[in-house]
Amino acid sequence: MKDSAPLATPAITTTGNSQVLNIWGGFPLAGEVRISGAKNSALVVMAGALLGAQACRIHNVPHLADVRKMVEILLSLGVKVGHSAGGVLDVDARDLQGASPSYGLVSQMRASFFILGPLLARLGETWVPLPGGCDIGARPVELHVRGLQAMGAEVEIDHGIVHAWVKNRRLQGTRIYLDYPSVGATETLMMAAVLAEGETIIENAAQEPEVEDLANFCRSLGAKIRGAGTNTIIIVGVQDLHGAEYSIIPDRVEAGTFLVAGAITHSSISVFPAVPEHLTAVTAKLQGLGFDLVSDYPRQLRILSPLVYPGTDIETMPYPGFPTDMQAQFMSLLSLSSGDSVVTETVFENRLRHVAELNRLGADIRAKGNHAIIRGVPHLSGAPVMATDLRASAALVLAGLAAQGQTTIRGLHHLDRGYESLEVKLQALGAKVERTYQPD
Repeated sequence: MKDSAPLATPAITTTGNSQVLNIWGGFPLAGEVRISGAKNSALVVMAGALLGAQACRIHNVPHLADVRKMVEILLSLGVKVGHSAGGVLDVDARDLQGASPSYGLVSQMRASFFILGPLLARLGETWVPLPGGCDIGARPVELHVRGLQAMGAEVEIDHGIVHAWVKNRRLQGTRIYLDYPSVGATETLMMAAVLAEGETIIENAAQEPEVEDLANFCRSLGAKIRGAGTNTIIIVGVQDLHGAEYSIIPDRVEAGTFLVAGAITHSSISVFPAVPEHLTAVTAKLQGLGFDLVSDYPRQLRILSPLVYPGTDIETMPYPGFPTDMQAQFMSLLSLSSGDSVVTETVFENRLRHVAELNRLGADIRAKGNHAIIRGVPHLSGAPVMATDLRASAALVLAGLAAQGQTTIRGLHHLDRGYESLEVKLQALGAKVERTYQPD
């Protein structure tokens, strides 16, 4: 295994300066873009590697700020982590030493909370800080806590720390019904259950592809899981797990974002690799707007764009419904439609903050509660804007590609959390995009 080393990310700070993304809109795109591994899969699989008593090699791990933070969290627990070219990550948790990760690291990133289940299952006791991340609304951990308590864990939350322990050091299998199909709770409880004694049934489980990817990874370690990808997951606990080699699925949100990039610029571009079944809600909505999607060969999608498209209504829902992580990008697209649209956000209550920034670019959007009413305009105009969260940053990039003149986007730390080398990929498609520094 290689020595531990930080993963490369595009975010490099300079004292007194911040990075901005300059986009000169109006340039058509063409070509094929390579889609990176799924961020949301990579982070939870890295946490899942804590379950194994042997080393794991994980392929197709994207180089992102969030991945780098997760590496730092694993290192703080005494885990050996190394990486090599091509997105290969080696994780060796056989000598797992710590049950209490760094507060400063975990509190910055919501996905870091995934370590709770594996640490409790493996060590019998852990202290994990409450998570942070994008400010897009409440992300309660009650479902995680109640599920672990049902498996026999004692849980206390005090001063921002979740302290969980099992009196006999091993969780007990049980039946758990989730009041809401939370991805995080499903994944936490599934990881905890793989080393529990007996059978655990998770009902009303999240069905996202990332949940199924985690289950497949755990199976490669020797876990006994069936039903992942449906609303009922059954886990039969085992005594211990071994190492494995595993490859992360392509990022469906990145693929969807680039398809919208083709749509909003009236361009024909291809995304590869992609899993079309993971993008059904997105592609169905694009086709309903008049965009053609062609698969010339497996794991590839090509978009063909009309010059004019109507408005539509969108309501975000848990998978297989329309994903909340594509809501902001579609709002950019609909702002240039020939009609009116209504976007309803049902997953997070604070995920319409990009409305004000899109309006700076000339969009005509009114937000009321969890609804956004969009009246299509003939064109957008470049302006300085600020990214408010990860997917909002992607929406502003898309709007900038279509806008007349120059758009300057600040807050790139959001973008770098979830998109690997986005401007480099856009440049390869013909976009005029440049990352520079500006005084604070």
